[in-house]
Amino acid sequence: MSTTTRLFLVRHALVEPSARATMYGTMDVGLCDLALRQEAAAYRWLAARLPQPARWLVTPLSRTRATAAAIFAAGYPDTPLETHPELIEQDLGEWQGLPHETFFERLRHPPHPFWSIHVDERPPGGESFTDVIARVGPAIERLAAENAGGDIVIVAHGGSIRAAVAHAMGVGGQPVLAFSVKNLSLTRLERVGPDWRVAAVNEEPFTLPAEA
Repeated sequence: MSTTTRLFLVRHALVEPSARATMYGTMDVGLCDLALRQEAAAYRWLAARLPQPARWLVTPLSRTRATAAAIFAAGYPDTPLETHPELIEQDLGEWQGLPHETFFERLRHPPHPFWSIHVDERPPGGESFTDVIARVGPAIERLAAENAGGDIVIVAHGGSIRAAVAHAMGVGGQPVLAFSVKNLSLTRLERVGPDWRVAAVNEEPFTLPAEA
């Protein structure tokens, strides 16, 4: 029988309003304090939903570490966090920090309908979404090989999670950008022997309706 290795990818929580007014990319911006309080049920859902035990990974950006800390505070046992730069968000280079309007004026190609930039647009000093797939793909291959038959939780970003899905599916960036990957959603990938399987994309926290 083939060995199954499972990756649980969580997108970080909502960032602060001042950051959302810009194209923040790999800038280190904080989480929204109000959202942290309002999303208590989401953190409890993740704390119950994520596997135990598991290897936990974050990126160099504090918003992923803060999200992991909130999941631990909601009931998941404290677990050491490993920092993996390969799983960071798309680097927008010289265009990072620009207001949305100014950013879109710099684009040379029409953006994807559900992403702020064309898959092959590479900002000066930055990377394209195609570059992100080329970066994230080998990283998840290595992690799957290191943890064969185990579970890995990765708190990452909308771009790097979609890039992981693209690698698993063996497709380019254009089709996977049609996937919604919301804040605090869960995406699950499985490495079954030599092959990847997409188990779920954008699982969202839910609560059962109260009994009548």
